[in-house]
Amino acid sequence: MRIPKIPPKITDLISAMDDSKRLGELLSLMGQFKTQRKYLHWDKLQHYKPPEGFNHREWWLGLKLSRIDALRPIGLMDKAGGAFQFAVPESVMEELHQIDVGAGGLISLPEPITNPQTRDRYLVNSLMEEAITSSQLEGAVTTREVAKEMIRTGRKPRDISEQMILNNYVTMQRIRALKKEPLSQELIFQIHRLVTENTLDDPTAAGRFRRADEKRVVGDDYGQIYHEPPQAEELPDRMAAMCSLANGATPDYFVHPAVRAIILHFWLAYDHPFVDGNGRTARALFYWAMLHHGYWLFEFISISSILRKAPSKYGSSFLYTETDDNDLTYFLIAQTQVIRRAILELHAYIERKKEETHHAELRMRALDLFNHRQVAIIRHALKHPGQRYTFTSHQQSHNIVYQTARTDLLELGEKGVLEQRKKSRQIFFIAPADLSARLLKLEKEVLK
Repeated sequence: MRIPKIPPKITDLISAMDDSKRLGELLSLMGQFKTQRKYLHWDKLQHYKPPEGFNHREWWLGLKLSRIDALRPIGLMDKAGGAFQFAVPESVMEELHQIDVGAGGLISLPEPITNPQTRDRYLVNSLMEEAITSSQLEGAVTTREVAKEMIRTGRKPRDISEQMILNNYVTMQRIRALKKEPLSQELIFQIHRLVTENTLDDPTAAGRFRRADEKRVVGDDYGQIYHEPPQAEELPDRMAAMCSLANGATPDYFVHPAVRAIILHFWLAYDHPFVDGNGRTARALFYWAMLHHGYWLFEFISISSILRKAPSKYGSSFLYTETDDNDLTYFLIAQTQVIRRAILELHAYIERKKEETHHAELRMRALDLFNHRQVAIIRHALKHPGQRYTFTSHQQSHNIVYQTARTDLLELGEKGVLEQRKKSRQIFFIAPADLSARLLKLEKEVLK
């Protein structure tokens, strides 16, 4: 990722236009500038053709002047005391409407999520997906299969990467319980402690602000610095202001709840109040804010899986904001697009699973013998020969009590669908390589 080109200052551009007639011609295009769908940064603007008769510097001046009236302060200040501001262009209003419809109500929601019998399985899968991809954004190195096996079986993490993922999973579960609580410094510290447990070089750094001697910058492995956060002594007051925004105490005008959540995400990342774990904490607070404001579908949505596909866009949206007069609109546009994609991917994922279920049930009438949790294991076992299942892993995957998990697996073992084995005192079950043949045989027995 590279630092974008710094835009020229408006005052310099106006001073350079000593011809008042030409400035008047530029101002006559203000209406055209306001209706443009793309919210271009100076770094991108130079790759587009300017309006007829004007150069890029003049075009940039026109765009900046057209944006001034729409920008509103949010309470976040930069290190020099300059205010961060944001606008809600038409493209963002459209995204916000789609978010309201797709994540806050009951319109057109897939039956597997509204059905109490199956929603827990989707919930566990989504929590694992967010836990894994959020950690991978911060450098965790492991595969989905290994990470999911760790969570499902309840085994202890083998390294820091696995510990980060487990921490994120626990944090996401905890946020569901905290969603009705107002945001406070202590709640943020609690989330940070969960996110960083057993991953910090200094364990005492969990759940507290970084100290003045713990200077932190955001950069890459080659020495490039992208961001220097505010001084440590400012953090208590800055966090108090952030909580006021999160709880609706400020500002004194309406801010869409999803916009508040997105700005909260940016705010914590900008202040970088902790020694480590700032990115994961910022995304966790975003989830808290969305659930706090009634977007209940976010229990099932992973934004980090989208961010991980284009991490440079994620980083650039921060840099565009900081390099263009603290204009948060860039980050707002990027994040509303991410949220919409995450909602669409959830719906597409559920549709795929519904199709798989439909075709499997058409092919194997033997599945009528099993409940929906057992059916889920059978489908998984068909794709993963040799997979080991335990009472604990089944319990974790479906958010059920231990006895229910035990009954499910013992029945699958008795019917020969899974191979029951025992090592020491532990009972476990293996997906046989000939599972398809076993199911076909069982189906024929049912049809006799």
